[in-house]
Amino acid sequence: MTSKTQQTIERLNAAAPSPERFRSRLRSPAVTARVGLWLGICFTLAFLTGLYSHFQQNPAGWMTLPTRPVSLYRFTQGLHVISGSAAVPLLLVKLWSVYPKLFERFDLTHVRRLTLQLLERASITLLVTASIFQLASGLSNSSQWYPWSFSFRSTHYAVAWVAIGSLALHIAVKLPLIRQALTSSVDAVVGPDDERIAADPSTRTAGLSRRGLLRTTWVAAGVAAVSMAGQTVPWLRTVSIFGVRSGDGPQDIPINKSAHAAQVTSSAKDPGYRLAISAGDTKLELTLDDLRSMPQTSATLPIVCVEGWSASGEWRGVRLRDLLALVKAPEGSDVVVRSLQQVGYYGVSLLPDEYASDPLTLLALELNGSPLSIDHGYPARLIAPNRPGVKQTKWVNTLEVQA
Repeated sequence: MTSKTQQTIERLNAAAPSPERFRSRLRSPAVTARVGLWLGICFTLAFLTGLYSHFQQNPAGWMTLPTRPVSLYRFTQGLHVISGSAAVPLLLVKLWSVYPKLFERFDLTHVRRLTLQLLERASITLLVTASIFQLASGLSNSSQWYPWSFSFRSTHYAVAWVAIGSLALHIAVKLPLIRQALTSSVDAVVGPDDERIAADPSTRTAGLSRRGLLRTTWVAAGVAAVSMAGQTVPWLRTVSIFGVRSGDGPQDIPINKSAHAAQVTSSAKDPGYRLAISAGDTKLELTLDDLRSMPQTSATLPIVCVEGWSASGEWRGVRLRDLLALVKAPEGSDVVVRSLQQVGYYGVSLLPDEYASDPLTLLALELNGSPLSIDHGYPARLIAPNRPGVKQTKWVNTLEVQA
């Protein structure tokens, strides 16, 4: 170790407050481990469901996505937001329980121990930073508030790998201590305050106990979960105070992008509207009356947004596979679905074969018993089972079969 490095570490030791300043009988490895266990469960659930959401929106070429159950994405995305919300109070309590350890002095007498201390602090810093970013940006996305210029979805996905990797490393390093703490009593003697109380119980002071702290933490996590769960669970909507989607909207279904925002109001209402369908050299155009004259199918399917809200509706329209049959589309073909939308994202979506051939995938003309409203995609929109809302293209005007 160079003298300059040693001097820097000595200055850090001198500047850091003593851990003794943060003494509290509520802190103990047993408390930290129990909160950390549930925090790890929430993070793992959020990571796995977020990974599924990512591949729903960006499927790999080798991947075949399931179309059943029809509400699978609704369940996983709701669980993603709920577990992330529950993790917020858990993370705060976890950080409170361990942050005095950040001020422990570096051991300058043992190079190996010093190296391990530095690596441990660096990994914890990475884990905490990534965790805070994920929870803060996720909650901001659920509220549809974006005070940044970067892409939320790609950045959130990338940092998720950093967070879960840091968590796995942290658990691997601390596993012996975690196992010991989880099997020990919450009331175990771990510090000077505990030793004093154990020696003379009359010195016990009133206030919150460790068990009380844990109970309060579980309640806080439950309240946080319920405050967002109503976006997915309809009967909780009246108590989900932070759920930005109550279920209200045109034809009883919320919307994210209006026809005005997509600049399609005039083109969607144009009497000369035609749906263009093509497969190789075979091309066909259908008017709205042509579509209405074809056999109609009804299906109850949810619209699910990446922000976590969802709502089910009764959709009615023409099966997509019936439309593709008109141009003799080859079996196993993917379909490019294009919208009248000229601005913004998601004006074009790729519909894999497993969706295109599904009998519940519709070019919907009606919602909940009446023609589609302009904001729900009039004159025609795509609706498919177990598919993200951003992929349920509105204002459809072109179906192009991929060779």
